[in-house]
Amino acid sequence: MEKLTFYAVSAPEKLDRIGAYLAERLSRDVVRHRYGYVVIAMEALDQLLMACHSQSIKPFVESFLHMVAKLLESQEPDLQVLGTNSFVKFANIEEDTPSYHRRYDFFVSQFSAMCHSTHEDPETRTRIRVAGIKGLQGVVRKTVNDELQAIIWEPQHMDKLIPSMLFNMQDAEDLDRVGPPGTPSETGQDGEENPASLAESCFRELLGRAAYGNMNNAVRPVLVHLDNHRLWEPNEFAVSCFRIIMYSIQAQHSHHVIQQVLGHLDTHNKNTPRMRAGIVQVLLETVAIAAKGSVGPTVLEVFNTLLKHLRMSVDFELGENSRRNSGASVSSSGRVKESEERIVQNAIIQTIGFFGGNLPDYQRAEVMMFIMGKVPVYGTPCHTLDTVKIGLAFPPDTFDVPQVTSGFKSKTMVAALPAPFLDPLFSISLMEDCELRQLVLEILLNIIDRHDNRAKLRGIRIIPNVAALKIKREKISKQDVGFMKKHGQQLYRHIYLGCKEEDNGHKNFELLFTTLAVLTIELANEEVVVDLIRLALALQDMSLANEENMPMVIRCGIMALVAAYLNFLSQMIANPAFCQHVSKVNYLGIKERVQKKCMTLSLLFSFLFRLPNCLEKEDRSLYFQTVDLAECLVGPGYNAERLSIPYVPQVTGKQTALFSPDTTGLEEQEKEKRRQVMEKFQKAPFEEIAAHCESKANMLHDRLAQIFELTIRPPPSPSGVVSIAAGHAQHQSVPVYEMKFPDLCVY
Repeated sequence: MEKLTFYAVSAPEKLDRIGAYLAERLSRDVVRHRYGYVVIAMEALDQLLMACHSQSIKPFVESFLHMVAKLLESQEPDLQVLGTNSFVKFANIEEDTPSYHRRYDFFVSQFSAMCHSTHEDPETRTRIRVAGIKGLQGVVRKTVNDELQAIIWEPQHMDKLIPSMLFNMQDAEDLDRVGPPGTPSETGQDGEENPASLAESCFRELLGRAAYGNMNNAVRPVLVHLDNHRLWEPNEFAVSCFRIIMYSIQAQHSHHVIQQVLGHLDTHNKNTPRMRAGIVQVLLETVAIAAKGSVGPTVLEVFNTLLKHLRMSVDFELGENSRRNSGASVSSSGRVKESEERIVQNAIIQTIGFFGGNLPDYQRAEVMMFIMGKVPVYGTPCHTLDTVKIGLAFPPDTFDVPQVTSGFKSKTMVAALPAPFLDPLFSISLMEDCELRQLVLEILLNIIDRHDNRAKLRGIRIIPNVAALKIKREKISKQDVGFMKKHGQQLYRHIYLGCKEEDNGHKNFELLFTTLAVLTIELANEEVVVDLIRLALALQDMSLANEENMPMVIRCGIMALVAAYLNFLSQMIANPAFCQHVSKVNYLGIKERVQKKCMTLSLLFSFLFRLPNCLEKEDRSLYFQTVDLAECLVGPGYNAERLSIPYVPQVTGKQTALFSPDTTGLEEQEKEKRRQVMEKFQKAPFEEIAAHCESKANMLHDRLAQIFELTIRPPPSPSGVVSIAAGHAQHQSVPVYEMKFPDLCVY
């Protein structure tokens, strides 16, 4: 070998003839099963290949690869391993110039076949599979950096490379260890001879070398393999695969993977719920890794697709419910499918919340508006479903906006709560589902509470010393003042309406108290403070008057809310007289109720005290009086005279703080009209209601008949000839070719 190597290096032009001779000898020895000479020939080729790096090595390489192919084609495992080892040595050689005519199609096919070896002997099977994986790794290293070998990324090769690696990775014992490159999942004492670890290492290397235009071809075979082997349910292996993918690829390519998974979810939108849930959970893993990196333009696409599939899942579930309610027999499989749809919905909701919660603030604002844009706005033409159906189509957990808004910090409320976001958000607050209303308040608190004071205000209670809470606040900016002038009345109205819902529980009142307190901290200047006091007094008057026959527990809840909030507000504005008066009223009120063993503030929703039979309106000292509060509030900055004007909730959030008396009269007339209509339909005889509806139907029929007559009437004659028949005018049309058109109409 020393003489042969010296000769080859001294006369490199002889290399091609040396390679041809060795190849011919090796072919004969393989056929004659003279494996000792085969080994000698391959060792000679290996040493010549490692020693010679000249331009004339190209023809020698062709002979070398031909000999490797001969070994791989044999059915002898030792020869296959020998050929693979020689190819790996060749793959590690960096050539000076690219090869224009060399192709590796055969090696991709042969090494892939070796990766799927089914040899009866386990040790031999493992050796062949390891050799196949090493061979594929050699092909990858030899081709991915060679621009002339870009064909390796084409589907016909990726469809062999990727499944071969995944097939061996399925035998991994510990899938939970999968993480960034360099973790114990790909290294270890036996890593070199472990097909699963070696396949994972090769898979990572391939993905790490994938360029922008090759990502789709690299990810698609993974999805197909998971489909063919039914690995979405259970999906542990699918999750581990995509963890490897996301940690291996370049960060700027992450959105390609997310798009592929989203497209795969669309493709399987009618498959079993568990399969769809498995795909969504894989998507959660991908966005969890990509959310803090570069997600690219797919942010809204992710949410759009997820919301679409959430709606589809809810529709599937509603379909099962409707069939059950209609009396049709529902099999046990139908009930199982219904419960499995909940698994899909929970997976989607978790993905939405996690992804949105890890986005930058500027993207969170877009996502919040995008999600709320999918919600019907109360009072608009598209609001055709009743609240029950909307609540089913968009269940409370659907709006994982609280998780999206968690930690959201915006310098101005104008940017955090734009009108396209506020309108659909407040439309949910008018629904008859207490959980949805709680959700709205959670979202508002996450956005408005910019100094993380909410945790200090938990629980609706009389706080003896607000200063001890160490509330963090800043001076109200001009932008926030403008926001409250534009949207303040809208906020007050929905708080007012939310307080009197009959299904309110302890959490609803607690969130209402916290919302009022956070509004005071973050957005209250002198004008807003007056409006908030007017709102509190209006809530108290609503509870005392009880024109809407609210349950006593709701009335007591409102009174507790007013007492707790005015106590907090009085200490925040640092007005001694105002604070003293509020404390006095609260003390007398609580003392009176304790003496009568009625509900106190802290035990409002417990069952230790009984509800009062009525609220004593006559004893003015037990309630907050407008005149007394106005006297205490007299001072610089506060317009105490405005307290004498009762608060009336406005329909739209205009900048004006009051309804004009005319406006109030119109609202009263509208309320009276609605009351009369309801009373008529409740008390009128059935025949009268039927006749009323029939008259409306006849009127509609007559109008439609007139429209149809005008629509189907033949065109009048251009000459204007009208014939009278049976007392009716009839317009006679003439053929088109006889009509005379103006010159400008003729071409």
